Amino acid sequence: MRTIALVTQKGGSGKSTIASSLAVAAFEAGERVFLIDMDPQASLMRWFKLREDKSIAVEAVTPARLPATIAALEKAGITLVIIDTPGSESPVAQAAMKAADLCVIPSRPNVFDLWASENTRKMVKEMHKEFVFLLNQCPPAQQSARVEEGAKALEAMGGIVTPFIGARVDYQEAARYGWGVTELNPWGVASEEMQKLWVSLKRRIAKTASVKTAGAKTGARVEARSSKAA
Repeated sequence: MRTIALVTQKGGSGKSTIASSLAVAAFEAGERVFLIDMDPQASLMRWFKLREDKSIAVEAVTPARLPATIAALEKAGITLVIIDTPGSESPVAQAAMKAADLCVIPSRPNVFDLWASENTRKMVKEMHKEFVFLLNQCPPAQQSARVEEGAKALEAMGGIVTPFIGARVDYQEAARYGWGVTELNPWGVASEEMQKLWVSLKRRIAKTASVKTAGAKTGARVEARSSKAA
C-alpha cells in the first residue's frame, strides 16, 4: 500500500481539490483508494457526501488514530491512501507527514506560497521523509514567465513533479458536484493533467521504495560481514 500526504503551511493551495481528483484518477487506473480527511474544514467529507458513487471512501481521522487506521486499511486491501491536511504547521500535519510514503507540497506560483513551501520543506526534511513540490493553479500561457520562475524556485529547493496543474474551471466544477475532473470532463485538459500526475507520483513512490530496499539489503550484507569477521 502507498500513502500520499498533501501538506503545506499555506491555505488556499488547493490540497483538497487535488486530493479528490487525484483519488478518482487513481481509482480509474485500477487502485483501491481511500481518502483521509485531517483538515478541520472537512472539505473532502463534504465532497464525499455529494458523491453518488461511494467506491472511494473518505474518513475523518485524528492524529492519534492515524497509524491504526492506515494499518487497518492495508489489511483490508487498500492500495492507495491520500491524506488531506490543514494549511498550517500543526501536530495534524506532522502526523500525516510521518505516515506518508511521499509528501506532496502544492504551491501556487506566487511569492507567498513559495515562502510557505520552503517552511514546509524544512519540516519534511527534519522528519527524513520523501517529498516533491507540485505547482498548482498555474495561470494561462500568456503568464508563463511567472510559472517558470516558480518552477525554478521549487526545483532549487528539492525537486518538482510534473505536470503543472492549471487554474481551470473544471477542477472547481468537479468538486462542486462531488466528482473528479476525469468524471466531469474525461477528455479535457484538466483530466489529462490529473491522469499524468497520478502516473508521475506512482513512479516517484516506486523509485523511492526501490532505493530504500536496495539500501536495506546493502546494510544487511554489511552487518552480516561484520558479524562473520567478529
